[in-house]
Amino acid sequence: MVRQKIPATPSIRRLPSYLHIIKNVQSEGYEFISGTVIAQELDLEPIQVRKDLAITGIVGKPKKGYPVAALIAAIEHFLGWDKQKNAIIIGAGNLATALTGYQEFQFHGLNFVAAFDTDVRKIGSSIHGVPVFSLETLKEQVNNLKATIAIITVPSAYAQETADRVTQTSIKAIWNFTNVKLKLPRGVVCQREDLTSGYAMLSLMLNNTKPHRIKK
Repeated sequence: MVRQKIPATPSIRRLPSYLHIIKNVQSEGYEFISGTVIAQELDLEPIQVRKDLAITGIVGKPKKGYPVAALIAAIEHFLGWDKQKNAIIIGAGNLATALTGYQEFQFHGLNFVAAFDTDVRKIGSSIHGVPVFSLETLKEQVNNLKATIAIITVPSAYAQETADRVTQTSIKAIWNFTNVKLKLPRGVVCQREDLTSGYAMLSLMLNNTKPHRIKK
């Protein structure tokens, strides 16, 4: 089987922002939207928007733009957001609480079905309605819940050990919120989110902002 080539990361990361704008336009009753309108909203070049949208397979109509309903469906299908995916979180701490409380995920097919921890004080409780189980029951629960994604939010010192546990289950996708580059067997995909990267960019922009001088 020929593996599909994944488009450049920046293009993929921009698609959710496009989707948000397009859905707002749809709610206002518009049937078409142009790449120029999307570009203006996000301070991008129209040609960049058109290139990004092209990876979904949709084609706009001259002088009319893209049909809104079809464009939404194309983006969601491309991202796999039109199919529900059951996810588990390992590490029932503050980050897990924030993630399970983020309601947008449910609109994109991400369904949190369980959390896992080693802290006996957390086991048997729930976070935003998501039950917390003992990490020792991971394999059994994954099979019962038909989970396909594992989200790792444990302290970095336990990241690889946790990933090793995950790879002993049927899960083949890991969303890694630690700062550790995991060693994983072939066939398991992983996306690492470094939360400090966003802060680094913001801090840099802040440092490069010239202070306004107050005229006396």
